[in-house]
Amino acid sequence: MPLQNRITPFGELIAVPARGTLFGNRGGRFHTEAKTLTARRWASRQWICCVLDFKGRQRDVWGRFYTELFFLDEPTALAAGHRPCFECRRKEAEDFAERWRVAHRLRRPPYAFEMDEVLHSERLRGRSKRLHRRGIDALPDGAFIALGGDAFAVHGDRILRWTPQRYDAEKPRPRSGTVDVLTPPAILAVLSASYKPRWHPSATIGG
Repeated sequence: MPLQNRITPFGELIAVPARGTLFGNRGGRFHTEAKTLTARRWASRQWICCVLDFKGRQRDVWGRFYTELFFLDEPTALAAGHRPCFECRRKEAEDFAERWRVAHRLRRPPYAFEMDEVLHSERLRGRSKRLHRRGIDALPDGAFIALGGDAFAVHGDRILRWTPQRYDAEKPRPRSGTVDVLTPPAILAVLSASYKPRWHPSATIGG
């Protein structure tokens, strides 16, 4: 029976057998000794997205220290409100911070905890996922929207339907209209400043 550790673009934790291409955590442990979730869905405001393998480290998933989580790809993690890890993905994390600086017109790149404060206010409304209304024509590649109960990723002139295993369908991207956006505004700004997330291979379904 798979653990309830796969993250959707809505930020929900689900139990599916498919493994993601990236993993991460939410600042610590919020599972029980029986490897079930507690009522909590995060341990701190430090929500990160990591590579699966780093320096040969071995992990006991849902062991003593923190609750490992898995993502289909980086746009999924970003939609849920996770940022790149400064340890295992330092180059990408520094690029992310620099593009945050440019997008938000700061004098220096933000520290991790500064980004975490902003993201925590943007990704949640109480304990629920916070949605943001935006015009679809202005959304950058990598942004996620909610449409008809499904999550779709913006990818060029297409929107791709997310499933736990892959992107399994596509539609032409609407040229106008307002939509519910899952990706936090601060991350939308980073994507608009040309941050390039790691996509799942199935994002090329339309060629």
